[in-house]
Amino acid sequence: MHGHHSHHASDDAGHPRHAHPHHDGDAHGATTSSHQQKEAHGHGHGHTHGHGGHAHAHGPINHDRIFAIGVALNVSYALIEAVAGFWLHSLALVADAGHNLSDVLGLLLAWAAVWLSRRKPSARHSYGLGRTSILAALANAVLLFVALGAIVWEAIGRLNEPQVVATGPVIVIALIGIAINGFTAWLFMRGSKTDLNVRGAYLHMAADAAVSAGVVASAALMGVTGWLWLDPVTSLIIAVVIAWGSWRLLVDSLRLSLDAVPAHVDASAVAGFLAHRAPVQSLHDLHIWALSTEAVALTAHLVCPDGHPGDAWLKDVCDELHERFAIDHATLQIETGDAAHCALRERCGLAH
Repeated sequence: MHGHHSHHASDDAGHPRHAHPHHDGDAHGATTSSHQQKEAHGHGHGHTHGHGGHAHAHGPINHDRIFAIGVALNVSYALIEAVAGFWLHSLALVADAGHNLSDVLGLLLAWAAVWLSRRKPSARHSYGLGRTSILAALANAVLLFVALGAIVWEAIGRLNEPQVVATGPVIVIALIGIAINGFTAWLFMRGSKTDLNVRGAYLHMAADAAVSAGVVASAALMGVTGWLWLDPVTSLIIAVVIAWGSWRLLVDSLRLSLDAVPAHVDASAVAGFLAHRAPVQSLHDLHIWALSTEAVALTAHLVCPDGHPGDAWLKDVCDELHERFAIDHATLQIETGDAAHCALRERCGLAH
């Protein structure tokens, strides 16, 4: 049996690492693997040594500065909004402030997870700590729905006992919210396409900007009509908007935490690509899962009756998996389809 392990990653400084196929042993009983080694001169690149060329992959974008700006802006605004909401008796402002504070906690969770995901693998955590980013995204989604429950509960109570709201100051504060949340969402827009945590931050900020716009509209209408019930109704609409925008985050983070195939990876297309790549006769034990909100891993057993196709072939396959399917970390085991081995696998229930 032969295997190949191609690792596309980056170090703490965000430098790309290079993967070289490494082949030990003869054509019928060895295992091919790669193991990262740090260069002694400290360039921050990891290398595996052996035959073949380089397989390049760009490291994840460093979002530390964006997270810091987002947290600072939203903490300041949420505190001002909460104080103003209590003072002006506006549940819509208080509800939005509570949501903004939950967003801040979510941003801190995501930021911590992104930082941990850059930690190097260790003997105990051989894949590193990238999975903390998935757990943070899940915790963020759950936190949002808990906050929604509190907002809905309070809004229902306010429908029975409406309170007078100073519409002018409410409009001013909500307009400030549109500017702050819109700017923060713009900061996260680029990374939202590749990272689930950043996408969650982007969606929350964009939703908050829309919610603030709703607060402006309801306060203006309340000032004209005197309909006090508009404030709690707006709060309920806010809750629906947040739930709508957050549901996908909850589902995606839950699926990734259960080792589901990431949504952007077509497992059938990956299986077809590997199965029809000469000299592969068939494949089994194909597994695709997320190592973090950005990195995807794959393992598969490829049956090649003519024997190991060579390190250059393995490198090309891993490069194409990365380019075509965004799979960063591929481990391929080569088998010759020995009849006795296949029969044993079937008796053990391992063949699938």
